Amino acid sequence: MFLLKKLLTALVLPPTGLLVLAFFGLWLAGRKSLPWRNAGIALASLSLLGLFALSLPIVGNSLLAGLESAPPISHGELAGSQAIVILGGGSYVGAPEYAGDTVNGATLERLRYGARLERESGLPLLVTSGAPWGGRPEAESMKDVLEGEFGVPVRWAEGRSRDTAENARLSAPMLKAEGITRIALVSHGWHLPRAVPLFEREGLTVVAAPTVFSTGSPSLVENLLPGEGFGRSREALHEYLGLLANRLAGML
Repeated sequence: MFLLKKLLTALVLPPTGLLVLAFFGLWLAGRKSLPWRNAGIALASLSLLGLFALSLPIVGNSLLAGLESAPPISHGELAGSQAIVILGGGSYVGAPEYAGDTVNGATLERLRYGARLERESGLPLLVTSGAPWGGRPEAESMKDVLEGEFGVPVRWAEGRSRDTAENARLSAPMLKAEGITRIALVSHGWHLPRAVPLFEREGLTVVAAPTVFSTGSPSLVENLLPGEGFGRSREALHEYLGLLANRLAGML
């Protein structure tokens, strides 16, 4: 099921989804019927235009900003929590300068903020993420970075989960075993609208602790240069797709 979900997601999200539509449009454009030719040209043109638009930083940042509904965690919300949970964001596999797997940039951003919250509150830390494609469980790398580079202790490391739903399902029993039911959940702001409900379904009271908001560049020119925006747009569309899937699953 996990592999099927990843394959379907890759097919639906850009660039694959829009490229498939563009090629289908080109095929239609080769038909003899004038209406079909016109429809094919329009479909191919719109698909390619969509790819270009998604590559713009201003579009990617806008899509991500639409997901960043939770404000930064307040001192009172943090003080009312019993633990801090940091979600993994990916591994840097086979890092030659570190002689093996370590955390990638997205995970490091979350760890930095989680370490700051730990210093402010003294709350115990849980890190969660496995190795869905093989290699070292990400939680082990997260623990090493937090303790070795940020100097903060990690009480729990959940290293079997493959996605956000499993992060929640496998972390909740570890917390509840020690009487913890109120957590501050650390991740990127655009990820938390999907992550928070998944942890709440496991019987936890969750306060969002977002980091790395989509602020964009102060330069309008840079915001309109195609390229870097594509990854942000794809990330945002992935989250919107995940939110839709979770709603549909909740209705069944």
